[in-house]
This record gives sequence, structure tokens and C-alpha cells, in this order.
Amino acid sequence: MATKIDDLLGPNGFIERKGDTAVLLIHGLTGTPAEMKHFGRVMSRKGLTVACPELAGHCATIEALQATKWQDWYQSIEAAFDALRGEYEQVFIAGLSMGALIALLVASKRKTQVAGVILLSTTFFYDGWNVSWFKQTFLLPIALYTPLKHFLHWEETAPYGIKCERTRAMVAAVLENKDSKAADKIGYFKTPATVILESTRLIKAARNCLAEVTTPALIVHSTEDDMASLENAYYVEKNIASTHVETMYIDDTYHVLTLDKRKDDIALRVVSFCKGFANIVTQAPAQKLA
Repeated sequence: MATKIDDLLGPNGFIERKGDTAVLLIHGLTGTPAEMKHFGRVMSRKGLTVACPELAGHCATIEALQATKWQDWYQSIEAAFDALRGEYEQVFIAGLSMGALIALLVASKRKTQVAGVILLSTTFFYDGWNVSWFKQTFLLPIALYTPLKHFLHWEETAPYGIKCERTRAMVAAVLENKDSKAADKIGYFKTPATVILESTRLIKAARNCLAEVTTPALIVHSTEDDMASLENAYYVEKNIASTHVETMYIDDTYHVLTLDKRKDDIALRVVSFCKGFANIVTQAPAQKLA
């Protein structure tokens, strides 16, 4: 008997069945489905079914996260995609940050089974304006490639990938109160170096798969991203094999596009992209769009 998507969501995952076309949402590394919930709700109101499972090892303890590898994160999404495909003929995948890399990997493996990929704040390089040159060049290699990786962590500081002051204040309040349920609500803002090391292995795998991704793609990236600069989006656009690539370079928002000031604008663009391909995915692909 085929596994149902409802059985793969986890305690914090969600699904809203509103249409015949489905979008599988992938939250970011150390994040939670909560960061995709409003974004998904906007899409569901426009007639799309949306589902967002927990990534393996997430929404629990740091120890549980450290016990997983990047392949576990990937496999939890691959299983969710297969379950959705069991219900819906056309399934798009939308990933945020490291979730975008997992979306690329699924698309490279499942080929035409994937109706399209939406890549939000794709992160191949930690090179945003809030990541210092010293941290990129010296601290990160020491943390990742020496025995210190078992003791060090990367602490994310304000603005936490969020330009909206109100939303940022809510995140800060949860962190300040040391809420025992913080991991469920906002994820982790202290990432163990061993987890970051796994993310670099995921980055390598995603980089190697770009030439195998042929499904239509929508690349969305902020011009003000504090964690991953626009170079990440340009890298994808240059190296992806898809012949239909749309881009949305957007201002007044930081890295966590699904929670920030332009979240509704982006969600509506994703709806337009998905609906545009929902009934023509078997036709010949168009040319790249600027």
C-alpha cells in the first residue's frame, strides 16, 4: 500500500488540499514548516494544494539534528514527493535556502515527474552582507575541517534573515524568552558545525546535479539577501540545464523570503508560474526569460 503524504508530514508539517495541482514546500536548514505556512496559505487560497513536511531531524532537539546526514534530509523530501505524486499528476517543488538545493536534487532525479522547481534564496555560498569576510575565509574552514567541528557552532545574529522589523522582533522575543518550544516555532539559530559540514556536502551534490535539471524553473532571490548574495541566483541561472528559466530579483526583503515584507508578492508570482505550467508541462519548453 502506497504511503500517504499525511503520514510523512511530522507533527509540525501541514497540507492544504485546494486544487488539482500540488506544490511541495521545503523549509530551510535548521528551520521549520512554520516558515512556509503563510506562504503556502496564500498559494492555497489561489487554488493550489500545498504540503510542507518536516525535514528529517528537524523540529526536535539539536542532538536529533546532529544525528542526521544530508541524505536523510533529502530522502524525507523524496518520499513526500513520491507520496504527492500518488495523489496528483502535477507536482511542483518550492524550496527555501538549503531547501532549494534539495528541490534541485529531486528534480535531477525525478526529471519530468517534477512539473517545475521554485528556488527561493538558493544558497550555494554563504556570502551575504551579514556574513563577514573573516568568518567566510578563516573561521568557517577551521570550524568545519578540524576536530573543533565537534565543539563549535554557527550563531546567526540579527537580522535573522528578516527585514520586517515586526517579524524580526517576534523571533527575537522567542529567543530571548528561551522558549522550550522554540525549535518547533522558529528553528535553531545556533547551528552545530557538524550540521554545517553536512550542508556543504549537500551544496556539492546540488552543484553537481544542476546539469541534470531540465524542468522549468523559477529563481527568486532578494537583492538585499543578508546570507546569500545574488551571485547564488546568477550561478543557478548560468548552470541549470532547464531551457525555461524565469527570474524574480526582488528588493525590500532579506533571506527568509517566505516570512519577510514581500512574501505575498512572491507567493503570487509562484502561483502564476505554477498555473502557467499546470496544463502545458508536456509541451516543448520555451526559451530562457530575463
